[in-house]
Amino acid sequence: MPFDALNDVSDEALLVAYGNGDAEAARALTLRLTPKVLGFAARMLGGDRAEAEDVAQEAMLRLWRQAPSWRQGEAKVTTWLYRVVANLCTDRLRKASGVALDAVPEPEDDRPSAAEGLQQAARAAALDRALADLPERQRQAVVLRHIEGLSNPEIAAVMDIGVEAVESLTARGKRALAKALAGRREELGYDDG
Repeated sequence: MPFDALNDVSDEALLVAYGNGDAEAARALTLRLTPKVLGFAARMLGGDRAEAEDVAQEAMLRLWRQAPSWRQGEAKVTTWLYRVVANLCTDRLRKASGVALDAVPEPEDDRPSAAEGLQQAARAAALDRALADLPERQRQAVVLRHIEGLSNPEIAAVMDIGVEAVESLTARGKRALAKALAGRREELGYDDG
C-alpha cells in the first residue's frame, strides 16, 4: 500500500499490519505517534529533551514488541502508549529524585520575529516550570488533557484511575497553574486591556 494511503488508516490497523510484517505501516505509525510521545515525555520530565527522547524510543520499542500479539478492541494504541510513557517517566523521576529538573532548555519555535519568539519561549518556560512544580499525578492529568488532548476516559485508562479522579486532578492542577502564573501575566505579555 502506498505510504500516503496510510494517513487515513487507524493506529490499531497500522499496528496490526506491522505485526503481520508491513514495514510501511510501522513507518506511518512511528511518524504519527513519536512526536506526541516525545512531547508528553518532555513535559513529564520537566523539559529534559534527552531523557524524553530515551523514553520515547523505549516506549516505541515496547509498542513494536507488542504488535504481533496486539489484541484488537481491548485498548486504543495511544492509550496503551501514553500509559507506558507515563510509567517510564515515573520510573526515571523516582531514580532522579533530588536532582533539579529546573534546567529547562529553550523550546524550538518557528519565530515570526525575535521579540515574539522570546515571548513565546518565556511563556513556554514559565508553563514548564509551573508544570514541574505540580504533584506528579496532577501534572500527568493536566498534560494529557490540555496539552495532548486526551479525553477524561482516555486519561483514566492511562493513569488507571476513575474519571472522577481525573476530573479532580485536572481541576486542582489547573487551579495550581493559574495561581503559580497569576503574578506573571504582564511579564509574559498577557494584558487584560
